[in-house]
Amino acid sequence: MLACLFTTGCAVTAESRSAGSPSTSAAGVSSSSASPSGSTSPTPTPTQEPKPGHVVIAADSPYGPMLHDGTGQPIYLFTAERADRPACYDACAADWPPVLTRGEPRARGDVRDSLLGATRRDDGSRQVTYAGHPLYFYAHEGKYEVLCHDVVEYGGTWLVVRTDGTPAPA
Repeated sequence: MLACLFTTGCAVTAESRSAGSPSTSAAGVSSSSASPSGSTSPTPTPTQEPKPGHVVIAADSPYGPMLHDGTGQPIYLFTAERADRPACYDACAADWPPVLTRGEPRARGDVRDSLLGATRRDDGSRQVTYAGHPLYFYAHEGKYEVLCHDVVEYGGTWLVVRTDGTPAPA
């Protein structure tokens, strides 16, 4: 556990883990065009396709098969949460960014679609859940790199998530 705390920092880059707000597009603004009679009529706005949800996969780790996002980022649960309501905000969320989604989360491989879901955070963003647990990343891990399993921080323990929805043993 100490190696995790001493070898990594807790900064989160905006491009990698921004909760963000929906982007505004000029395509969503109507324009007008004149008709032969001189009146104006709105130009139809193209409909936007729904955004695909966050992809969750299973991959091998020192703790057996566990959840990762579609890019290979390891996924954790926080034992301080007893329901699907997130409890990690502010400094906690800077160190352990929530796994956010705009669409319905999508399972790949051995991940069980029936266990995937989403819950609303206080800011209105949607956080991916698995077996009812809100999911998180650790801010300073590389792809398929598990540095912080069984870390006690922010009033609970951070554990990797197995494909059956249970935390891997400490």
